[in-house]
Amino acid sequence: MPDPVTLRGKRVCLEPLGAEHVDGLVEAATESRDAYDFTLVPPDTVSMDRYVQAALDDRRTGWALPFAIRDLRSGKVIGSTRFLDLDYWSWPPSWPPGRTTPRPDAVPTVAEIGSTWLAASAQRTGCNTEAKLLMLGHAFDVWAVLRVTLKTDARNQRSRRAIENIGGLFEGVRRAHARTVDGSIRDTAYYSILVEEWPQVRTHLEARLNR
Repeated sequence: MPDPVTLRGKRVCLEPLGAEHVDGLVEAATESRDAYDFTLVPPDTVSMDRYVQAALDDRRTGWALPFAIRDLRSGKVIGSTRFLDLDYWSWPPSWPPGRTTPRPDAVPTVAEIGSTWLAASAQRTGCNTEAKLLMLGHAFDVWAVLRVTLKTDARNQRSRRAIENIGGLFEGVRRAHARTVDGSIRDTAYYSILVEEWPQVRTHLEARLNR
C-alpha cells in the first residue's frame, strides 16, 4: 500500500487524515449544509469520528489514502478528499513496454479521486482546483498511474460540471449503482483522465489557478 503523504500547494495543504482533524472537519461541515445533498458529510463529532475511522480502516487495507484539506491562509481545516479504489495490477517483467525498472508493489496502477467535500466558505475559491492539481500530479507523476477515475451521483449537476471543468472525460452512467446518503438508489456518472491526457489537463488547471 502507498505510504501517507502530505501534498502542499500555494493555497491548500492536503494532510494525511487523522483523528486530530475531527473537530476542524465538524466546524467546516457545519458552516452550511446546503451543498451536501448528494455527499456524505457528517454533521457532528460522533459521526465525524466514525467517518474518519472508516477512512483510516480503508487506508490500512491499501484501498484508500484519505486527506484533510487545510487552507494555508487561515490555517483552518476546510474539508476532506481521498484517493480510493486503488488497484494494483500484476505486471510481467516486460510490461509495460519500455519500462526499465520493476513497478513497486506498493504503488497503485489506477486510482480514483473522490469523497471530496469543502466547507461552504471554501467552495468556488480555487481550493478544489488546487487540491485536484496536487492529487493528479501525485497520481500521474509519482505513482505513474494509467488512469484516474472521478465519479458522482448522476443527478449532481454541480459536481459533474466541476469534474468536467478540471478535464474529466465523461464515460457514461452506471445505473442503479449504489445507495445514496438518504438510502435511495443512485445512478453514477463516471469520468476519467488517462496518463496521456494528463499534460494537457495539468496545463489547463495551472492556467485556471493563475487567472
